Amino acid sequence: MSASQGPAERLFTAARRLLGSLLATSETRLRLAVLELEEERARLVGILMLAGLSLILLLLGIGVLTTLVIVTFWETHRLTAIAISAAVLLFSGIALAILVLRMARKPTLLASTLKHLATDRDLVELERRHEH
Repeated sequence: MSASQGPAERLFTAARRLLGSLLATSETRLRLAVLELEEERARLVGILMLAGLSLILLLLGIGVLTTLVIVTFWETHRLTAIAISAAVLLFSGIALAILVLRMARKPTLLASTLKHLATDRDLVELERRHEH
């Protein structure tokens, strides 16, 4: 700033610099958010594909195993074998559903962006307190 600038010009210059800083910070945070969203999308697609394949294989394996248990005990305890097989499958399904719900409740989307925005907000508030 030169000494020939008046108070109004200095105020406008400072406001322009502040606006430029805010825009640059906002652009950086937006780029980070977009990058995180792209990474999350790629991760989810991979997870869904592997989960689908594993579910198909697990269902086939469980079906064959259940059939084997029932056929093995067909002459002596067929109803008991069917009941125990059904109970094990139901219990396992409920336990896995509870695990999936717990995992789904964990917030991971844009975690890094939200962390940086919180840091930015804290720095702005700290700067504001120092001014007063």
